[in-house]
Amino acid sequence: MGARRIGSTAVLALLLAAGAAGCSPASGPGGASSAPADPAASATSGTTGGAAAGSPSASSVPSPVPQPTPGTGPECAAVRCFSMMVAGDLLVHPQLWTQAEADAAVSGRTPLDFAPLLAGKKTYLDRVDLGICHLETPVAEAQGPYAGYPLFNVPPQILSAAKEVGYDACTTASNHTVDAGTAGLNRTLGVLDALGLEHTGSYATEADAAKPMILSTPAAKVSVIEATYGLNGMTADFDWQVDLLDPADMIARAQAARAAGADVVVGAVHAGDEYASAPNAQQVETAHALADSGEFDFIYGHHSHSVLPVENYNGTWIAYGLGNAVTELSPWYDVNNEGLILRAQFGQDGAGAWSVTDLSWAPSVIVRDPYRWCSVAADLPQGACAPSEQQAAVRARTISVVESMGAADAGLHEWLVSTDPGR
Repeated sequence: MGARRIGSTAVLALLLAAGAAGCSPASGPGGASSAPADPAASATSGTTGGAAAGSPSASSVPSPVPQPTPGTGPECAAVRCFSMMVAGDLLVHPQLWTQAEADAAVSGRTPLDFAPLLAGKKTYLDRVDLGICHLETPVAEAQGPYAGYPLFNVPPQILSAAKEVGYDACTTASNHTVDAGTAGLNRTLGVLDALGLEHTGSYATEADAAKPMILSTPAAKVSVIEATYGLNGMTADFDWQVDLLDPADMIARAQAARAAGADVVVGAVHAGDEYASAPNAQQVETAHALADSGEFDFIYGHHSHSVLPVENYNGTWIAYGLGNAVTELSPWYDVNNEGLILRAQFGQDGAGAWSVTDLSWAPSVIVRDPYRWCSVAADLPQGACAPSEQQAAVRARTISVVESMGAADAGLHEWLVSTDPGR
């Protein structure tokens, strides 16, 4: 799965041989810093926004932030452990590929370079064993033509950038999955394959649809089961092409994943009301059914284009919505411009059972001039990449929503990446 995973194997073996009771997340180098060849190019032959906050001026002063407390990192008092980062929608609008063209003119990585847009994520992805993105839309041929809302067909170079910053896999079932028909669906999966990004949620063949995605870490094998509430009124050419939301089907697929060797199963639910601050009935009923089945160790969601609450439901963590990982800025809905990344650490006890032993979050916002993903976590790992007033507003809104279902009392805390044990 990459250099940082392989490097952890020797460390884990030494710990186990010594009878150590604890372990910490894998760390090490992430994606290559040099400009690699772009498999996205070789593999292929919403809303729009106006005025919104941009990058801070040179005179901007960041808001005071709380000082991190030493020792609050996710040391894992377990036999084995691993960590996973999940994020919201990669939703690419025309303004973002215009930015990528401008960035390519500077970097020389023509025709489009999305790496600067996503660069802030690398600090976080370097500190987990698995990084999972959600690809909201199909991708086009490398040279286009591209299309935005309502029927997306976006530059495949966004996936090259996702790979470069450290993502390992992407979920692909969304209400936009069949925007470009079967050709677009298959082209998208081909690009993911060429980049070595695992994927689930949509499929090129019926045989592929029957195989669970199982990701390997030095500590465990992990499966992600994902489904979408619908396809915007469209219909896939084959009923096996896109996983549609059905708790019974997701539970059956989780059981199949465990039978195929998965130690940990994660559920991903693409559903919700756009721009909401609370989950709707379908999200709650689905997530609770998955949790009640006993087949899912962690559940998270995307689609609403807004950050939603986190809940500890009878011992199972559920994150209802992670907002947008990237998007064009909406002039009407501030929440559309915001996102949440979550780091779940999983530990195995002496009896062999796995569970989430630590769950943490970091807030983000998209800024423009230039467009960038910007962390506004309390330790500001990117520096002050958003104006102080906007940073404070995003943090306040995120905290109030994320903690609104009692998650902080259950142990959810902010991810201060600067104090991670493996840093």
